[in-house]
Amino acid sequence: MKIVILNGSPRPMGNTRTLLEEFRTGLEENTEALVDFIDLQDKTILPCEACNACGHTGRCKHKDSTNEIMPLITEADVIVFGTPVYWWGVTAQMKLMIDKFYTWHHVSYKVPNKKIGVIAVGGAAVGDEQYDLISNQFKCISNFLKWDIVFDKSYSAYNIGDIEKDQDAMEECRKLYNKI
Repeated sequence: MKIVILNGSPRPMGNTRTLLEEFRTGLEENTEALVDFIDLQDKTILPCEACNACGHTGRCKHKDSTNEIMPLITEADVIVFGTPVYWWGVTAQMKLMIDKFYTWHHVSYKVPNKKIGVIAVGGAAVGDEQYDLISNQFKCISNFLKWDIVFDKSYSAYNIGDIEKDQDAMEECRKLYNKI
């Protein structure tokens, strides 16, 4: 099984990355999955211009990290999206990557039957509307691309390191491999 973990946090050692690392630890300890962990803040992803070049070539016209990342996502059985909540939505880094999924819409192939997981970390209490907005965005994407959401988790942590104090959250993320 191939799994791609997309970390949308701009903080190299932030709460989102911490939870994604716990998820990866659970995978590595309990499965033989091949894992690609991608920190989007380390990549150059230019905005989609809807130029339709990908519809003709299957690749983005920009010489950015999209053409490196999209084949990994295409080959993956599972994609895990991790994002802090920024202004009631995903981070700019994550949104730039999601917008490049236009390739799958435009090109004659879609990549159905993938499993996805979502981990959102925000400063508001779990249950706040901000988490619902992110969940709904991924539901729409999944419905359109015929993907199956196997987990969608929200966590509250504001300052760097706060999530490490929440042992229940850490343990839950370590065990999410059971959902795939």
